[in-house]
Amino acid sequence: EVNGRKILIDCGLQQGRDEHDDNALDFAPGQIDYCLVTHAHIDHTGRIPMLVKQGFQGRIVATRLTADLMDIMLQDSAHIQESDAEWKNRKAERSGAPRVEPLYTIEDAQRVKQYMTTCEYGQVIDLCEGNQPLDLCEGVRVEFVDAGHLLGSASILVTATEGGITKQIVFSGDIGNRDQPIIRDPQYIRDADYVLTESTYGDRLHDMDKDPDYTADLAAIIHEALGNG
Repeated sequence: EVNGRKILIDCGLQQGRDEHDDNALDFAPGQIDYCLVTHAHIDHTGRIPMLVKQGFQGRIVATRLTADLMDIMLQDSAHIQESDAEWKNRKAERSGAPRVEPLYTIEDAQRVKQYMTTCEYGQVIDLCEGNQPLDLCEGVRVEFVDAGHLLGSASILVTATEGGITKQIVFSGDIGNRDQPIIRDPQYIRDADYVLTESTYGDRLHDMDKDPDYTADLAAIIHEALGNG
């Protein structure tokens, strides 16, 4: 929150084990002014149609390529939501259980496009509103930096000014590997006051001195599993 404006970074759908209730948002969607999206994967975007459905009227900001992928992936996610609800309701008819509604529909997913603002890597987006010159206006500037994780993926550098104090906050998103086909290497951000980083693999060390051999690593895991019965 900066100068009374509320900014949401990503709005993902829990996948796998039910560690979080996907049916509820932890905030009022209508009070969010901006949703900044690091990349299109469903665990980072999957509840954006739900955000719109429940009253979001702000702007969604992402790279152009992320927006293109989101259009495809969110409609696919919506199709899955509708299919799952239909399957559960067929079972409910037999068991007498209450009917369920999908989190959102394909129509909800299609509405996301009308809230999208796109940018390119390195382009500075000024979220400052008002009639003051930009150098006098207190607000938020954001820059999307290539994270090398997926087509269009980014880390987001937020420069926020409030009360004459400016802070730089980095949201890492998911960071990719080096020397991958098609996807460029991650571009690193050197300075920040705060960094909020993804930590899926935060409890393990990566050997950065050699190229990973994923096939050999997988074979070793399979060998160990078979050995353990």
